[in-house]
Amino acid sequence: MSISASDPRVQLGLRVKELRARNKITQEELADRCQIFRTYLSRVESGQANPTLTVLHALAQGLEVSVQELLDPPLGPEDARHIRVRADPPISRGRVLRT
Repeated sequence: MSISASDPRVQLGLRVKELRARNKITQEELADRCQIFRTYLSRVESGQANPTLTVLHALAQGLEVSVQELLDPPLGPEDARHIRVRADPPISRGRVLRT
């Protein structure tokens, strides 16, 4: 079963990804804020999950927006598919890189 770009789940996923990138947070951080699994958040962002009202409220709170703003259409669906937010680089624990 293919998912259409006009599917509301895809639109929501793109919007979540867009807002997460705007806040410069990773999936892991947003999932922690919302108390959901990162893998589930990934499915939401890819349009493969159909989140409950409770999850929508948690996502809105984690992204610091209203539920209404969360449900607004994404601004640029073509660009949002390629957004990557990386976690901070790991802190060195005493290893020295030799060149």
